[in-house]
Amino acid sequence: MELLQLKYFQTVARYEHVTRAAEELHIPQPALSKTISLLEKELGVLLFDRRGKYIHLNQYGRAFLKRVEQALTAIEDGKNELNDLAGKTSGGVKLAVLAASNLLPELLSSFRKEYPHISFNLIQHFPSSITKPDFDLCISSSTMKLEGTNSTPIVKEEIFLAVPVEHPLAKRTSIHLSEVAGDDFISLKAGQSLREITDSFCQYAGFTPHIIFESDDPSTVRGLIRAGQGIAFIPAITWGGATGSSMKLLHIDEPVCERTLSLSYTVERYLPQAARLFRQFAIDYFAKLG
Repeated sequence: MELLQLKYFQTVARYEHVTRAAEELHIPQPALSKTISLLEKELGVLLFDRRGKYIHLNQYGRAFLKRVEQALTAIEDGKNELNDLAGKTSGGVKLAVLAASNLLPELLSSFRKEYPHISFNLIQHFPSSITKPDFDLCISSSTMKLEGTNSTPIVKEEIFLAVPVEHPLAKRTSIHLSEVAGDDFISLKAGQSLREITDSFCQYAGFTPHIIFESDDPSTVRGLIRAGQGIAFIPAITWGGATGSSMKLLHIDEPVCERTLSLSYTVERYLPQAARLFRQFAIDYFAKLG
C-alpha cells in the first residue's frame, strides 16, 4: 500500500466521482480507477458501491476513509514539525476567511512584507456538513464551534443601517430598527454569518425583512444602496471604505447591532510556525482597527 494510493482514495471519496477526482489530481481517469481497484484488491473489500457511472462510499469505505484521513493528517503534521525544527521560515498557511474578506488583501500584503516566503491557501466557503476543521486558522463572525478548535475574539464592530441620501430617514443620525420594517432590503445571501446576524436583529425588532436583492459582494450592496434600490446593514470596520455622498449611515439605537469577529485555530493538530506567526500578526492587526 502506497501513500499516493491513499491520497487518491481520499480525493475520490470526497467527490464520490472519479472524473472530478481525476481532474483535481491531474491524472487520466482510467489510471485513477485502476489505482482504486488495486487498493480494494489489497484490502480484500470494495470501498465504493458502483451504480452505473455513479459511486458512493459504502460502510467499508467510510471506515477506511476515517483512518486514512488520520494517517495523512499525522504525516502532514510531522512534515510541518520537522520544517519548524529545521528552522525553515517558509511554509504555507491554510486560512479560512468567512468574514472580513474586504480587509484580506491589506492584511495579507502587510504580513508578507515581513514574511515573504510564507504562502496561503485561502478557503472562503465551507460545506454545511463540516464538523472538523480543514484549516489552520479561520476568521469568522459565526457562532459555529468546530470540534478541535479554540477561538480568540479579535475585534468588535458596530453594524450601521445604510440608506440612500433621498431616504426619508437620511437626515437622522440614529433610528430604532422597527422604523424600517416596511422598507426594501438589500442583503447578503442566506447562509452567510452576517446575514444570519442581521436577520436576528430584524426578528428582535419584530419583523422579517423584505429582501429584494441578494448579493455575495459588499461593493454591489453599496452600489445598489447608492442607486436608491433599498437599504442594507453595513459593518463599520470590515466593510470599510468611503460611502460617498449618496449614502447615509445611521446608528441603530435599538436593538444593539454589533458583531464580534473571532480567529479560530486547531488545537488537536500541530499548528505550523507559519500559522502561529500569522495568528499573532492578525490579532495585532485587528486590535489596531478596533
